[in-house]
Amino acid sequence: MFLHALVVIFGLCLFEIITSVDNAIINANILKTLGDKYRRFFLFWGILFAVFVVRGLLPFAIIWLAAPGLSLSEVFTVAFSNNGEVTTYLSSSRPLLLMGGGIYLFFVFLAWLFLENKNFAFKIEKFLKGKVKTFYLLLVASIVLIAFLSYQHNINMLIAAIIGLVVFIGVSALKKHAERTGRKLLNPAASAWSKIIYLEVLDASFSVDGVIGAFAFTMSVPFIIIGNGLGAVAVRQLTVKGINVISKFIYLKNGAMYSIGILGLIMTSESFGVEYPFWLTPLATVVLLSLFYGYSVKARRLKLNEEKKL
Repeated sequence: MFLHALVVIFGLCLFEIITSVDNAIINANILKTLGDKYRRFFLFWGILFAVFVVRGLLPFAIIWLAAPGLSLSEVFTVAFSNNGEVTTYLSSSRPLLLMGGGIYLFFVFLAWLFLENKNFAFKIEKFLKGKVKTFYLLLVASIVLIAFLSYQHNINMLIAAIIGLVVFIGVSALKKHAERTGRKLLNPAASAWSKIIYLEVLDASFSVDGVIGAFAFTMSVPFIIIGNGLGAVAVRQLTVKGINVISKFIYLKNGAMYSIGILGLIMTSESFGVEYPFWLTPLATVVLLSLFYGYSVKARRLKLNEEKKL
């Protein structure tokens, strides 16, 4: 049991850190334009808000959406106890949660692969970049396939998939709006409080990926809160002390996105009854991130060698 908890929490923490690298870089750039008083305020109260409010309450909200027949008090009860009747109801709703979360994560990966700017680790990434029609074709094909499988298995899973798609569209729009707002707030003349509020909203939008992905690791809310909370604290520390270092590893984001894609596929297949050992998702995350860390180190060495030749 202890080893199980340790492996899951470590995987959650690592996943949260890597998926929040972009968030940390944006935070660091905006914090540079703030005075020491406002930086300290953001780093202290921001951690409390990120850990206890956003990452603390979002798992309960997701479970409640997946099992709307539970009251909010029952959601909290099932998270911290073994109430038989409530746990049984939640177990019956587990496939819907996994389906919605899996579709959301897989579409996040596809959007990154086809639409977003990135450092290309593979030639296929460069080839697929900008293929907007292909992205939407895959999106529609995925929903059609889910509809076919859901009709044979549980039609409610199609509804869960559509909810996952809607959440993906909403969060993507929020992130894009936040990016545009962030560029304006880099101006030192912008209000300090407006920057702090913006950073908290941005953190909340980025946290959705980490919290939804956490359900691929475990259905235990306490584990999710601990793992994601530790990851959020580490990201805040990176924002201040190590962001210039970690941003030099240019392919870490690629590793995070491939990890998100794999987790999305795992969650979706689990919703149809496929079972995996508890260590698979943490192992997949560690292997992918280690691989792309290695690519980053190699790319950095090549760049340094080229600079020495000049």
